[in-house]
Amino acid sequence: MTSMGERMERMGIGKRIRTERIVDRNSGRSVIVPMDHGVSSGPIYGLTDMRVAVNAIADGGANAVLVHKGIVIAGHRGYGKDIGLIIHLSASTSLAPDPLNKVIVATVEEAMRLGADAVSMHVNVGAESEAEMLEDLGETAMVCEEWGMPLLAMMYPRGEKVESEHAVEMVKHVARVGAELGADVIKTNYTGDPDTFKDVIRSCPVPVIIAGGPKANTDAEVLKMVEDAVAAGAAGVSIGRNVFQHPNPADMTRAICKVVHEGISAKEAMEMLK
Repeated sequence: MTSMGERMERMGIGKRIRTERIVDRNSGRSVIVPMDHGVSSGPIYGLTDMRVAVNAIADGGANAVLVHKGIVIAGHRGYGKDIGLIIHLSASTSLAPDPLNKVIVATVEEAMRLGADAVSMHVNVGAESEAEMLEDLGETAMVCEEWGMPLLAMMYPRGEKVESEHAVEMVKHVARVGAELGADVIKTNYTGDPDTFKDVIRSCPVPVIIAGGPKANTDAEVLKMVEDAVAAGAAGVSIGRNVFQHPNPADMTRAICKVVHEGISAKEAMEMLK
């Protein structure tokens, strides 16, 4: 298992300084709220006014938000309070002939000019366009290394050969692919229980954070997943809909941060929400 702190020790100065901006100094973990859904799904509930959305997440104490470049370029009409910034470099829409085909829509250099602390890419391993996405990931990792920019790779098993996106063997494979091709941090699916997720962590030489997945039925379900993932060795979480579509996004962010950074239980965090 590789912690965020251990990974930072092996980074160059540029990557280390930038990574420190999106990682809690005490826990060594990160709470990221992805808000890039405007491209894939449109202005869905919770992301209609990005300034309001970002401000709520910042007030809740998240370490970073993850957005597309245009939200930052929009200035006061988009990006809100100061918070760690991860710019997403790849995209597709739900209207595309193949929504699994993620293409490059921004560069590392653009992200640097916009003040990004890290960049991210999405790769669907098993999709018909897997080869192109893997090529893009490898090339982007090389550029990130050159400029000292941390790279988060969203690695998901998706395609005809994938029977379950949460199966441990699938998740282990895609996490390892991202690490092998140069990512500094892997975001992937939680396998459903701490024991199997420990297997994912053990087999990946870089820190792993979990994705939030679809909108959950209850807050307790989300917080228990976070608690179990951290107990298994996750370096943090990247949860979108279950935060920004919450009736009180700031409070939900705060509860997740307490579990990730302070180690309180999901049950205790639920009391905060009440």
